[in-house]
Amino acid sequence: MSTIKFINDFLDNYTNYKKYWNYEDGCVLMGCQQLYQATSDKKYLDFIIRYLEPVIEENGTITNFEFGKHNIDSFNAGKILFLVYEETGNEKYRKAIEFLMDNLKEQPRTSEGNFFHKAIYPNQVWLDGLYMAQPFYMEYETKYNKKENYNDILNQFRNVRKYMYDPEKNLYYHGYDEAKVQPWADKETGLSKNFWLRSMGWWLMALIDVIDIMSEEMYEHYRELCDIFKETVEGILRYQDKDSKLFYQVIDHADTEGNYTETSGSAMVAYAVMKAARLEVISYEKYAQAGIDMFNSLVEHKLRDTADGAELRDICWVAGLGPGETRDGSVEYYLSEKIVSNDSKGVGPFMMAYAQKLMLEK
Repeated sequence: MSTIKFINDFLDNYTNYKKYWNYEDGCVLMGCQQLYQATSDKKYLDFIIRYLEPVIEENGTITNFEFGKHNIDSFNAGKILFLVYEETGNEKYRKAIEFLMDNLKEQPRTSEGNFFHKAIYPNQVWLDGLYMAQPFYMEYETKYNKKENYNDILNQFRNVRKYMYDPEKNLYYHGYDEAKVQPWADKETGLSKNFWLRSMGWWLMALIDVIDIMSEEMYEHYRELCDIFKETVEGILRYQDKDSKLFYQVIDHADTEGNYTETSGSAMVAYAVMKAARLEVISYEKYAQAGIDMFNSLVEHKLRDTADGAELRDICWVAGLGPGETRDGSVEYYLSEKIVSNDSKGVGPFMMAYAQKLMLEK
């Protein structure tokens, strides 16, 4: 089955991932946004509008938003609102952006200014959360707030680089507990134990999406993020599987029994590398084909025809840290999580990566 047929069949049969406003649907919506930008095919924009229409009131209220939970994941789907407002001119989408921004302002923070991952995960920063909120925050600041909070955004990236980067491994740990009290956290550093692929994927996508959105007039900020991105790409490429061009669920444990090349995280790396090459954040000559090769390998190794239609396989269903003694961040934990097919957390980034491939090929 062709890539585009798989994507279109997936969208034609899509049902919302959850009843409430969620980041998994946001991944698919962002895939649609980028395919719309790559192809100008209105069916992708129509999919987005059909999703938004039932849940956004005329005053901008998102009716299925989880109030009071202070969940950073809740901002991922909001990134789509900028495009829809610009395409339709419908003021309710502009108001919905303000609705989300008002909620983001209430998000609890660590003492150094980073958003909590969730209220139920106090004092914790996960790499995932940078992707969920910072591109939305940056687009708001760039388009509507005169860049007044650029320093706040940059500071949150700086803190992750300061506390969560391992210079020996050239990788970022999944989570950081500022209070250093969580069972999964090192008592001296507050860090989780391992390097989970999808969390690194979230981080890479957060960096390149913010770089894309921010104003290059803020040159020092722009170059600082570009330097962090380049360092991160060079680090993770050390662990790329030479045969498949993909990456392992626990990045630096390729030889551990049960480890596998995981689809969602590999798609995220492919997306970030191709987009950065296209934007010339990294060398086009060195990296564009490398990113295309990653995506083509996903199609070759992970997209399979079945009697019930095509499947994008080897997607880690979910992984996290805590609460309590559960999800301890060990290698064994990450390899114990369920492996599924056609999950939005894998298909969405796969769509985004395909869009970047199309743009590169133009």
